[in-house]
Amino acid sequence: MQMNLTNNQQVRQFSSLEILAREVVEGFITGMHKSPFHGFSVEFAEHRLYNTGESTRHIDWKLYGKTEKLFVKRYEEETNLRCQLVIDRSSSMYFPQDSENNKITFSIQAASALTHLLRTQRDAIGLTVFNNAVETYLPAKLNNQHLYYMYSQLEQLQQQEKPLQQTRVVEALHEVAERTHQRSLVVIFSDLFSNDDNLEDLFAALQHLRYNKHEVIVFHTVKRNQEVELDYENRPYKFVDLETGAEVKVNPKQIQESYQQQLTAREHEIKIRCGQYKIDFVEADIDKGFDTVLLAYLLKRNKMLKR
Repeated sequence: MQMNLTNNQQVRQFSSLEILAREVVEGFITGMHKSPFHGFSVEFAEHRLYNTGESTRHIDWKLYGKTEKLFVKRYEEETNLRCQLVIDRSSSMYFPQDSENNKITFSIQAASALTHLLRTQRDAIGLTVFNNAVETYLPAKLNNQHLYYMYSQLEQLQQQEKPLQQTRVVEALHEVAERTHQRSLVVIFSDLFSNDDNLEDLFAALQHLRYNKHEVIVFHTVKRNQEVELDYENRPYKFVDLETGAEVKVNPKQIQESYQQQLTAREHEIKIRCGQYKIDFVEADIDKGFDTVLLAYLLKRNKMLKR
């Protein structure tokens, strides 16, 4: 006999990413309180006395145990900040292809950690996934069913095989700019490699996001030792373009210097233009964990709430 589950029950079957996200965020917050950022609250702004008859949902029971008085957590997050998480699912994001620790997995897990952090701060969260077109678009909401559905979408995304399509980063960002509620925080995970690698078009798409009043963080996902430093043994390799299938045989040491110069120049140009548009550009090395992502988000959010 086949059991029919409600949508909410089906969604709750996907929990591994949510568990990982909770562990990552709790570990990060613990680390922050031991760091120079001590005192930077990520949950609430202040306490106030509990008023008889109101909801007990936000009572700080730990504080009650110490003071025997009822206090309620007062959230800065009641400002209803909206955040749209945008994940590039193009073929190049599956590098390195023979490793579980690739750029797409890093992006999914980092987005899951941000989802948990946003949830604890009572911010609305949405999700966009794209490769050659926008595949998934969930507008920002806060209710639990929406959050569970987001986790399920991220879990399914993690299980999907590498797509065969080429990337259309520019078109996807223009669509995100138009569809996302104005004055949102748009958080992008992408290696910024596109089939049409025209930087001026990319800059136009980023400018479109800012023109529509969005705050933007671009997490430039890279595996630095291989993609930037070209750190390989001194022997010939066959390199395969994950999006076009084109192959080239070369000894990396022979081209390392010129390759790094071109890549560094491209990245520098993107950083300069992002600075001009007041977009936060953050290198997210997939070998260095999620702390950079979470801290960059918190700093950006703190600036937004103080305006």
